[in-house]
Amino acid sequence: MSNNLKAQLRELEETHINLEVRSSAEELDKILADEFWEIGSSGIKYNKRECLELGVVLTDMTIHNYEIQQLAQDLVLATYFIEDRTRKRNTLRSSIWKHIDGRWQLYFHQGTITQ
Repeated sequence: MSNNLKAQLRELEETHINLEVRSSAEELDKILADEFWEIGSSGIKYNKRECLELGVVLTDMTIHNYEIQQLAQDLVLATYFIEDRTRKRNTLRSSIWKHIDGRWQLYFHQGTITQ
């Protein structure tokens, strides 16, 4: 597994938490796979359509301890820690990135509130 892939996926993850991207359904649509789903920190399950129509949380977040594990040639698990300065809380995050149509797309995401 290359550091290049880790850097590429971290950059995509940073894009995913970027406030401008998160506030644009069009930009979010580019990142999320059509089959995307997530389990929010609330425990509620959302699909891509719901994320695009309802919008996603807009907060000032920073990624820490970003690590990846390649599960298959076209599938990567990313785990990391988010510091959410807006809501003054931290979450452990996991994302599954899938290589679809020649590019990495976010396939699954989960956030769990932690210390």
